[in-house]
Amino acid sequence: MKAHYLGHIVFYVRALEGSLAFYRDLLGFREIGRAFGGAAAALTSGRTHHELLLIEVGAAPGPLSGHRLGLYHIGIKIGDSLEELRSAKAELEEAGVVITGMSDHTVSQSLYLADPDGNEVELYVDADPAIWKRDPAAVLAPIKPLRL
Repeated sequence: MKAHYLGHIVFYVRALEGSLAFYRDLLGFREIGRAFGGAAAALTSGRTHHELLLIEVGAAPGPLSGHRLGLYHIGIKIGDSLEELRSAKAELEEAGVVITGMSDHTVSQSLYLADPDGNEVELYVDADPAIWKRDPAAVLAPIKPLRL
């Protein structure tokens, strides 16, 4: 398997509007939609369906909420086909890496795993780019289970 590029980063943030003022209004990312009842926003520079997802967890995240401020996970694009994702899954399993989840995000399909320090990593392949180019909000479609 070969990483194509770092595709996106997901942050847990204290206040969504404050983070949007920074990433959208100051740095120039374009907001493409909201999720989780407006508590999350997906942003893009236009290179791909999304490069940044911000999820508001409030002022006092912690063990009870199950969240913390900061990095949630990184997404690394590894290809453009389910066959490449199947191959990566087999390679990871052969290396003894535990796959903690598999999801179909409409615009991409993903495997989830932890790096040696416990950071969550999403390895994904993109679906047909026409999906998100025609409807940028497709990145926020309901997540479906993926079976490989």
